[in-house]
Amino acid sequence: MKAIILAAGEGLRCRPLTLTRSKVMLPIANRPILEHVIDSLEKNRITDIILIVGYKKERIMDYFEDGLNFGVKIKYIEQKAQLGTAHAIEQAKSMIDPEDSEFLVLNGDNLVEPKTIADLLNNYEGDASLLTVRMEETAGYGVVLEERKRVTRILEKRPGDLSRIVNTGIYIFTPQVFETIEKTPISESGEYAITDTLQLMIDEGKIVTSVPTESKWLDAVHSWDLLKANAIVLDSARSLRIEGEVEEGVVIRGKVTIGKNTRIRSGTYILGPAVIGENCDIGPNVVILPSTTIGDNVSIRSFTEIQNSIIMNDCRIYSHGQISNSIIGSNNTIGSGFFVEEKEGLSIIMNGTIHRAPKLGTIFGDDNRIGNSVLVKAGVTIAVDCQVESGNTIYRDLSRHSVVL
Repeated sequence: MKAIILAAGEGLRCRPLTLTRSKVMLPIANRPILEHVIDSLEKNRITDIILIVGYKKERIMDYFEDGLNFGVKIKYIEQKAQLGTAHAIEQAKSMIDPEDSEFLVLNGDNLVEPKTIADLLNNYEGDASLLTVRMEETAGYGVVLEERKRVTRILEKRPGDLSRIVNTGIYIFTPQVFETIEKTPISESGEYAITDTLQLMIDEGKIVTSVPTESKWLDAVHSWDLLKANAIVLDSARSLRIEGEVEEGVVIRGKVTIGKNTRIRSGTYILGPAVIGENCDIGPNVVILPSTTIGDNVSIRSFTEIQNSIIMNDCRIYSHGQISNSIIGSNNTIGSGFFVEEKEGLSIIMNGTIHRAPKLGTIFGDDNRIGNSVLVKAGVTIAVDCQVESGNTIYRDLSRHSVVL
């Protein structure tokens, strides 16, 4: 069976992290979300993959190449205009043999484990099948109405109590779906949605079935959702693995991974689950607490504490800092005495809509320069290529190329 992975979008709600990379390339436990998806496919012996790319496609293609290093074969198709999921799937029509019985479709920005995919592969039937999960809070998701596994209606992103069955966006189709895609009407948002295609199939009397799963599925809708995904993946790690150099006087407890050529200096305390990448220099006297991921080529100086955070590649964090419930993008330099405030239940306005964030510190994009003794208020984001001079308190979001004197 072939798999089509949808990976063309930017992920606007994950800005500023997606200003420089697509959402599918955001790291969880030091691997892009898309790599976790491909790994789950490979473990189900699905190795023939079609990647639909668009935004920042070069970064995806440079990382995965032909897929052989990941145990799969990847072919790329560019979706030049972001015209919806049905339009994206249609781009792969020439690579799907009409004689093939079925093919799989899934999103490249959802965290799934192998069993999640297996649940659909082992239970699909009809002209199309979609994988569903039961959720108490369905706002922002598409929900499904069904009768004895047969889907009767799909309601896209409408909050309410009509259904607790959420569409995961993982499907199995036969090649005949392309005929229905050609008849799919454009939505109010100006896109061709695969859920509208499915509804059209239902209205035409075709059999569309729902397959429930209780296995891992997480849609990282907003940037702060990466922290939850990161914690889940770290917690599921099997064991401690240390490949770097650990000096005498370091304390390591729990499941911790330390990459090659990394040096953990004396007096440092690490409580897992945590992952530290390659070529890092940590300490002395650094504290790394659970659910923290540190990328490659990162240096962290003395008396800095990091908890439940993602620090991406090529960052330099100087002494006496405190970072919690935060995401720091690539190539950031952060001076001594840096402090991130954190709060629970923050109301964050994005594009005129209020979103509720869990406990959150800050989110940095790439390539920022932060001076000494800087405080960032809870929920504030700093975009890319910003400069903050020493002694400042950042009360509001900073846009690209901002300078705070």
